[in-house]
Amino acid sequence: MLQGVKAVIAKSFERIHRSNLVGMGVIPLCFKAGEDADTLGLTGHERYTIDLPSKVSELRPGQDVVVTTDAGKSFTCTVRFYTEIELAYFDHGGILPYVI
Repeated sequence: MLQGVKAVIAKSFERIHRSNLVGMGVIPLCFKAGEDADTLGLTGHERYTIDLPSKVSELRPGQDVVVTTDAGKSFTCTVRFYTEIELAYFDHGGILPYVI
C-alpha cells in the first residue's frame, strides 16, 4: 500500500492519474458538484471512514458513498471506478496482485 493511502478524494482526476490510482488499488473518489474541501471545511488533516459495501461485488462503478471525518462530519462522494475490471483490480489490491 502507498504509505497507507487507501483512497484519494478530489474535485476531478486527470485520466492517467485516476488510472494509476486504480492500478495501485487506491479508490478514486470525487466530491459532488459544488462541493470541495473548502466548502466542506476540510483541512486535509482529517482521517476518513468510507462507507463501502461489505463485499466488493456489491460496489458499482460510479456509486455514491458516504465519507465521514474523524470529527463526525459526513459528506457524499462518487466512486470513480468505471468498469467491472477496475473493481476487480481494487478487490485484489491493484493490477499486479490481480495478474499474479
